[in-house]
Amino acid sequence: MNTVETVQNEVQQQHLLFQLLQTLDNGLVMLDQNYKVMLWNGFMENHSSIPISNARGKDLFELFNDLPEAWLKRKIDSVFRLQTRAFCTWEEHPRVFDFKSTRPLTGQSPMMFQNITLIPLLGLDGRVAQVCMQVFDVTEIATKKIALEAANLSLEQLSRTDRLTGINNRGFWEENLEQEFQRCKRSSAPSSLMMFDIDHFKHFNDRYGHLAGDEVLRAVASQIKRSQRTTDLAGRYGGEEFAIILPDTNAQKALLVAERLRSQISGISIEWEEQLLNVTVSMGVSEFDKNMQTHQSWIDHCDAALYQAKNSGRNCCVVAAPYSRRHD
Repeated sequence: MNTVETVQNEVQQQHLLFQLLQTLDNGLVMLDQNYKVMLWNGFMENHSSIPISNARGKDLFELFNDLPEAWLKRKIDSVFRLQTRAFCTWEEHPRVFDFKSTRPLTGQSPMMFQNITLIPLLGLDGRVAQVCMQVFDVTEIATKKIALEAANLSLEQLSRTDRLTGINNRGFWEENLEQEFQRCKRSSAPSSLMMFDIDHFKHFNDRYGHLAGDEVLRAVASQIKRSQRTTDLAGRYGGEEFAIILPDTNAQKALLVAERLRSQISGISIEWEEQLLNVTVSMGVSEFDKNMQTHQSWIDHCDAALYQAKNSGRNCCVVAAPYSRRHD
């Protein structure tokens, strides 16, 4: 093969290589140590609307004012210094370049999610001469994962929520009570349990119907959510009975919380078929005692105080006698 043919072959190979780089489905940006653009392929041109001729020789951070400059420079500098690759996934940083999604109508995101790979390119002296930044469009993968996580979260929320009232169901609430019980066993911090039910609820249902009863249950649950502290955990224990865990709260403070909620519920007026309906509740309060054997012992102790409140005329709160005294 003569010299002319050799040169022609090399030119042909370079031409094919250039076409390959320009038609790749991911971005390629070659940078020198001063962040100057040495190579800019078709992907970058198409998504940024910056022609190759305008990008070559320019500072990357002057071309894009909205880049995370400090963070990205640290990434690039580490590749030059350590001569090893660096990566960034969309979960760490959703996107480096604010490119629009290629499928904004059928996709789930108007903007492109990106994975970034930074590759060291060695010069003839064995040192890193340039860094090649690869930009991968992972929008479809990212949006599917986000949608799946949202669906799983929604299912988890449904599995622990009482459908009628929107507060925690008994299963989830009782799991948390058991955890609180074990925490109290390990520590000396006080904790109280509050249980209550709606007075004469059966008679209420018989008079106004179950749909009216459901509306009352929702109204009571809404008041619980409005008034409970961020650390409290409420649940529908069953039927017209509700329960609230009050961490770091002794019986005296729990009684104040119970009285306030009882008063608030008694002041609720529920509109039903051109009538205003009112209900009251009876409440029992029990402070954790180290002599309780299980979380069920705690529930039983609190439930006994609840029935005492009912027997005392209803629409009142009763604090259970100390557990140790009752079980001597």
